[in-house]
Amino acid sequence: MQSYFIGKSACYLVKNKKIMKQIATRQVSALYLLLVLTFCICLIVANLVEIKTIDLGPLTITAGVIIFPLSYIINDCVVEIYGLRRAKFMIWLGLASSLFVTLILQLTIILPGSAEWTSQGAMEDIYGNVPRMVVASFLAFICGSMVNAYTMARMKRTGNSASKFSLRAILSTIYGESVDSLIFFPIAFAGILSWSTIVSLMITQVVIKTAYEILILPVTIMAVRRLRKVENLV
Repeated sequence: MQSYFIGKSACYLVKNKKIMKQIATRQVSALYLLLVLTFCICLIVANLVEIKTIDLGPLTITAGVIIFPLSYIINDCVVEIYGLRRAKFMIWLGLASSLFVTLILQLTIILPGSAEWTSQGAMEDIYGNVPRMVVASFLAFICGSMVNAYTMARMKRTGNSASKFSLRAILSTIYGESVDSLIFFPIAFAGILSWSTIVSLMITQVVIKTAYEILILPVTIMAVRRLRKVENLV
């Protein structure tokens, strides 16, 4: 299943000849490449720490909530400045990168350890995710990110005003995170947790990640304004 998603992502990236050619001939902004790199790193780290749960008062959240919303903020900036096509390219590249890391982790678990290696059990406990968890995570990511990017692009076409960026950013996050949670939690925890707990987790994740977006919105607006200025889009 992981190999399938890697192949699917690779096919999309290879077929997107225009962007690949622009990168090869250095016609793509260095800032865009930096955002893409940061997006991929955030996604990889989020998936690595997602296995840990954290008690936040009466609520239980996953550790990935600390960094994962940052990927949505970067997504918003890329759609706003560079367009939906480059945002989709970034999303597929992030998916391929994260899947590649997951595949390598599974391979290292399978490989026999040396006589001095005594942490095989701990490594399997931490990184030996069951297939359904992996599939849930990546399906939720690709669908949620695409909905987030599409919402931003669609709202921008109907009202291309920089002053309305805040509204676009917040609504796209709500839609994207809702789709993400609707896909991830039922696939990952159906039959393991009660449906009332699953619904509670879904709502909590959406609320917290949206609150994160709103809290850091001033920084996002500053970043977009700076990008507009640097890319001569003011």
